Amino acid sequence: MPKPSLGIALRRLKPLILLPAFALLSACNAVVLAPSGDVAAQQRDLLVVSTLLMLLIIIPVMALTVFFAWKYRQSNKDADYRPDWDHSTHLEVAIWGAPLLIIIALGAITWAGTHLLDPYRPLDRIEPGRAAPETLRPLQVNVVALDWKWLFIYPEYGIATVNELAAPVDRPIQFSITSSTVMNSFYVPALAGQIYAMPGMQTTLHAVINRPGEYKGFSANYSGSGFSGMRFDFHGLEPAGFESWVSRVRASGGSLDRAGYLQLERPSENAPVMLFGSVEPGLFNAVVNMCVEPGKMCMHEMMALDDKGGLGIESARMTLPLTYDKHGRRGAVFGDQPSYLASLCDPVDGVDAEAGVQSRALTLAQTSPLTGAGLTPPSVSLFRATAPAGAGQS
Repeated sequence: MPKPSLGIALRRLKPLILLPAFALLSACNAVVLAPSGDVAAQQRDLLVVSTLLMLLIIIPVMALTVFFAWKYRQSNKDADYRPDWDHSTHLEVAIWGAPLLIIIALGAITWAGTHLLDPYRPLDRIEPGRAAPETLRPLQVNVVALDWKWLFIYPEYGIATVNELAAPVDRPIQFSITSSTVMNSFYVPALAGQIYAMPGMQTTLHAVINRPGEYKGFSANYSGSGFSGMRFDFHGLEPAGFESWVSRVRASGGSLDRAGYLQLERPSENAPVMLFGSVEPGLFNAVVNMCVEPGKMCMHEMMALDDKGGLGIESARMTLPLTYDKHGRRGAVFGDQPSYLASLCDPVDGVDAEAGVQSRALTLAQTSPLTGAGLTPPSVSLFRATAPAGAGQS
């Protein structure tokens, strides 16, 4: 009896060869295509419809490419040979008309989806066919991207957590998002699309979770060595379960004030879950305005002063503390202690200095930094540069 050839043996072993590939695919999570939140589901539908519309052109083009390559191959002597053919109105209409219609359809769908799924737009529905009740207030969650962990503050309940997020099902959620240092990206695939978190700025995301469950969230923007561990658990809970979760956090006993936040924001990798039963009021607003440190002028206060024309030369001493230099040298420019401008020179002073003119510095009656609202500017005695005897005379 003849032995089977090598090719037959390989064909028989082909299913076994493919088993490792199927094993790898079994670990895939199709949460983007099977989300549990209405906003993410609408985004999924937009992705699927756009893909199908593009396939209406892509599949025929790929099929015709194979067909023409086979029909007009060199060995096919029966193919028509038309050396004088140069135009076909029907073919031109098909080539240009079909893609044009697809582009118009994609543009209309994308334009509508961009406005309907605007993350800043409050939700008008909880799920298909179910409008959001006007009396149902959204759950407010303040999100701070730290190095390398997530801080969630619930101002309605006065609690906060690190690397753990929870929300009741079928209740709209309004996320207010910022960052402590560098840009990050807040992303819960089962809930909604990703939104950037940027220092000194506040972004917003409206979303809703429709099914109870345990979901994953993470940063979708690389932000340093601890980026891979910047993940958190998102709990979709029934209303009663959410109230129990809030009670558990309140009973944790931890308290988060400004001093605690300054320690919390220091870089740490793979941070564990932390619970805070109370939060200092106004903490999130101070993070956004980069003035958590006591005595530091807030960004909105400086902008209000600038809007009124500033405070003149004295206000130059307040600009350096607004430099966001993270925890290591907060409020400092040279050395490890806060430093401030003590004098300025204008372009004329610079020219005089090059000519050998000795300038006398500003003398300030008050040298402490100006901070906060209701500033009292120091008295300043300004002396112009004076030239030594004979300087500048011909």
